[in-house]
Amino acid sequence: MRNTLALFLATAALLLAGCAPLTTQSPGAGLSPVNAVAEGGDRHLMLFGYDVVSYFTEGHERPGSPSIKSEYKGVTFRFSKPEHKALFDAAPEKYIPQFGGYCTNGIVYGIPWGGDADTWIMVDGKLYIFGGKGSRDAFLLDVPRNMALANKYWSEEVNGSNAFIQRSKRLIFRVPHYKSGAELAAEVAAKKKS
Repeated sequence: MRNTLALFLATAALLLAGCAPLTTQSPGAGLSPVNAVAEGGDRHLMLFGYDVVSYFTEGHERPGSPSIKSEYKGVTFRFSKPEHKALFDAAPEKYIPQFGGYCTNGIVYGIPWGGDADTWIMVDGKLYIFGGKGSRDAFLLDVPRNMALANKYWSEEVNGSNAFIQRSKRLIFRVPHYKSGAELAAEVAAKKKS
């Protein structure tokens, strides 16, 4: 009986640990899923509170201030200066990172996961975030192919889904073109050599 109770409590703890991404990254108001965290009173804080407008106006990532923020479709966006808030409020869709701010290379595999504010590129005036330099380098091996795959998986599977459930599904049931991090790193290294 004691072992059964311990097993039940451990299982419950694991399930509850998964609840934060279940709700935080899936606000369900039109921008779901998103690379969001809960911080202070902000339940769905986009991209760890980084100022999404600064990528466009300054060409550099910059942390936003908790005192300068806007809410759009249930997601909170912070800004480093009031001018950036005004620009965002006038045209929010222009500044929102593509693929919910998740790692663009992860979306190539149907996995909404990761996304670091300091690893990004602009393509055709749109902001794409990556989970690190290795992910960005792997994506850049074949931008047209990878962009087509990311757009396909975003529109067919990820957009509107629950991030936690989608991530779990694609970590178990891999896409046909799946490559491990080690395989991608080897391809990047080979490309750099040639």
